[in-house]
Amino acid sequence: MRTEYRFFVYIMSNVTRSVLYTGVTNNLVSRVGQHRRGESEFTRRHKCKDLMYYEEYNDIDVAIHREKQLKRWRRQWKFELIRKVNPLMKDLYGDLFESGL
Repeated sequence: MRTEYRFFVYIMSNVTRSVLYTGVTNNLVSRVGQHRRGESEFTRRHKCKDLMYYEEYNDIDVAIHREKQLKRWRRQWKFELIRKVNPLMKDLYGDLFESGL
C-alpha cells in the first residue's frame, strides 16, 4: 500500500500587504497556525499572519523547487500570482477548514 504525501508551498502577508513570506510545509493548517501565533521569527517581526496563496504537491523535491523559484520572483510577480486565485487578497486561513486540509 502506497502512502500519499501532501506538501504545500504557501505565501503569507501582513494586513497592509506590504510584506510577503514564502514557505513550504507538509501540514499547511498547522504551519499557518504557527505563523499566526508568532512562532516564526520573520513572520512575527513583520506581522505576517494572513495566508494569501498556496499550492499542493505530492513530491517534496518539487515543492522545495517551487518554493525556491517563488522566493526568487519579483514582488509584482508574486502579487499577480496571488490575484489569479485570490483577487480580493483575503486571508485564506478559514477556507482551509472548509476544504478539509
